[in-house]
Amino acid sequence: MTYIPQFTITPALLTQVEQVAALRERIQGAVVDLAWVPALQKDTRTRNVHASTAIEGNPLTLEQVRALEEGRELSTPGVRAKREVLNYFAGLRYVEKHAAKKKIGHADVLELHRILAGQVMDQGEAGKYRMIGVRVGAYRPPPADAVSGLMFELLEWWNTAARTLSPVLSSAILHYRFEAIHPFADGNGRTGRALALWELYRRGFDTHHIFSVDEYYWEDRPAYYVALQGVREAGEDMSAWLEYCAAGLRQTLERVWLRIQTLQVKSADKLVLRPRQEQLLHLLRDHGGMAPADIWAALGVSRQGAMDLLRPLLDAGVVEKVGGSKTGRYVLKHS
Repeated sequence: MTYIPQFTITPALLTQVEQVAALRERIQGAVVDLAWVPALQKDTRTRNVHASTAIEGNPLTLEQVRALEEGRELSTPGVRAKREVLNYFAGLRYVEKHAAKKKIGHADVLELHRILAGQVMDQGEAGKYRMIGVRVGAYRPPPADAVSGLMFELLEWWNTAARTLSPVLSSAILHYRFEAIHPFADGNGRTGRALALWELYRRGFDTHHIFSVDEYYWEDRPAYYVALQGVREAGEDMSAWLEYCAAGLRQTLERVWLRIQTLQVKSADKLVLRPRQEQLLHLLRDHGGMAPADIWAALGVSRQGAMDLLRPLLDAGVVEKVGGSKTGRYVLKHS
């Protein structure tokens, strides 16, 4: 049999897709200093890892996830929380490495799951389809003996008919259908979101890898689960799910556009960021602004060391100081 997704292109969905397309074109056409691209990619990868693992209950904060990526040790969280995060970083790198792959098969999906779920499975085995029945809340996925055939149908659709759809739609359809099949005993949520991202990458939708859609799902997890369940309640009609995912992608791209505007440097001198300056900008973005004492405490540097990092950013117009001499804070400067 052939998998045929059920959905209707509603006026609301069409509007969302058109807005997404316009935002993407604006972002693609933006003149972003190449010196900033690695920082944008690194920040997006970190946000993706934090959001997707947090959806599944991982307790690490965004700053702790960033610390792990940078090779810094964490004193509080347990081994499993760290392993889940490091696995997801490895999984995203696997997806990025194979972003241009034309045909994706069982072996690719199994390898991605092996990377994401290695040493963190509560049941089953990483990199192998489940041999047991599972339950997801009130939902009971297909029996284990149906998994291989259903995945074959989904992969066949992904490698053929999906190409006729906008990647906004095909990534959302892939996301839902994978979760409905629930092919693994554990780790399906992380794998499904990584596959949806893979579809955006291989269709050339996010050529710079600077979109973090998972943050949208994580920020309102109840709405995410309701949207997934809504497809089942609608008899597998995905129209509302596609509207939900398209709205999330639009919101994601709006944030990216604002970040690009923030990060664009209008100084005549080329600004090449040092690692500590990247970290400082991440802190200012996450906190919305920081007092001088908070900055040098967070970075573990002296007051003079903090000023040495800040001065080039102030001169370039990336950061500005607001407030009085005693109450002043440093914030990112918006173009």
